[in-house]
Amino acid sequence: MDLQAAVELLAAAGDPRLIVCDYDGTLAPIVADPERAVPAPGALAALAALRDDGAQVALVSGRPVAYLLRHVDVGGVEIIGQYGLEQAVDGRPVADPRAREFAAAVRAAADDCEAAFADLHVERKGEIAVTVHWREAGGVESRVIAEIDAIARRHGLWVHPTRMARELRVPLPVDKGAAVAALVQRHAPRAAVFGGDDRGDLAAFAAIDAARHGGHVAAALNVGVLSPEAPPELVEAADILVDGPAGFVALLEQLTRGAATPRATTSG
Repeated sequence: MDLQAAVELLAAAGDPRLIVCDYDGTLAPIVADPERAVPAPGALAALAALRDDGAQVALVSGRPVAYLLRHVDVGGVEIIGQYGLEQAVDGRPVADPRAREFAAAVRAAADDCEAAFADLHVERKGEIAVTVHWREAGGVESRVIAEIDAIARRHGLWVHPTRMARELRVPLPVDKGAAVAALVQRHAPRAAVFGGDDRGDLAAFAAIDAARHGGHVAAALNVGVLSPEAPPELVEAADILVDGPAGFVALLEQLTRGAATPRATTSG
């Protein structure tokens, strides 16, 4: 499917519309220091324009909600973090209550990671997860990854591989797919869109596909955001591909009513 066909398909479906996206690598460029990841130029304005155009807009990310609230200050945009284990309620992060029993395990795992990997960036994600990043280090040996996995097992946590990082997470069966499925159920859209760039977004793609094949939406679109690190599974699963966050922002701009002729940079 090309860009113009995708935009026309969604426009023909009518209201209401649900536009959902990931943060890192989709709305914000990937950077060496994860604490410095900020939205691409025009990203927040595009989300606000869609909101003003009557669309329901949501962010579903692996980031903690507190981080997302600081960087996506757009009223009316639903914020869901930690792969669905946390959401913003009245401007505050609210965690899945089931995660509380694992808080001590997450803290202990974070302590172990900081002690074992002093040269890597250990990101504490509240009481839900801890992520060990090695992008700034340029990579790690397989034995280091094995050590991280061993720490997760020792504390009863699940391991989630991400780009140049390993996340140790509470063992609850929640992912971006469940979060997107809940949004579709709650908002009952005629058209639904999800944009993502990594393996963690495949579950969200599957949720959009399930809504499409189940007849819950009239039109659906999975947008793959390309980068040199894009997994082949994501490329295969996407309905349309765009080049990086800049391409995704340009696509969002075209999804507002009355937009000019599509101009987003696409591939595939």
